[in-house]
Amino acid sequence: MTAQAIAFATPDDAEELARAEMYGVLARLYMAAPDEELLRQFSVAVTEAPAEGGFLQGPWEALVAAMRATTVQAAADEYDALFQGIGKPEVFLYGSYYLAGFLNEKPLAALRSDLAALGLTRDESRGETEDHAAYVLEVMRYLIAGGDVAVCNLEQQRRFFRAHVQPWMESMCDALAAHPRARLYRVVAELTRAFVQVEAQGFDMIE
Repeated sequence: MTAQAIAFATPDDAEELARAEMYGVLARLYMAAPDEELLRQFSVAVTEAPAEGGFLQGPWEALVAAMRATTVQAAADEYDALFQGIGKPEVFLYGSYYLAGFLNEKPLAALRSDLAALGLTRDESRGETEDHAAYVLEVMRYLIAGGDVAVCNLEQQRRFFRAHVQPWMESMCDALAAHPRARLYRVVAELTRAFVQVEAQGFDMIE
């Protein structure tokens, strides 16, 4: 899981690519504060939401506006204040905290088991555990856009989302949106919440 540049979709891209792109954008923003290149991309990004659905239009437009209004330094300062504090961070980005009340608990073990079944492993050079928001969002992007159809298919997406994204992601968004120091990341949280809700409704339709 690395903080790579995001390639914005064009209007001709398929709906699945748009979904994967949205997961990728959110994963990148939770992985690290936006750098100069990402801010440049948002400065020319279309204001129409990459993923279909009017429910996402307002949150997407708000993110585009917030990214255009911030600076690299301001975004980095906010990210550090919220997620990188000495000792206990102001807002946790780890699923185990919201599911079990503590880090490195049973939800992380269950996640690792499911990741192993998918043939996925953690980059040991990184400090974040697999239940980090960026990690699980990036896994969803892979399950949508990856080339191995035995793993990257709609049923695997549904299972992973139900087990490891839906149960806690909105609670994280609530905590982030309510924090007084969250400005850019309040907007990120609102888009994340809206996207998770859209995804949940979509998976409901295939059950």
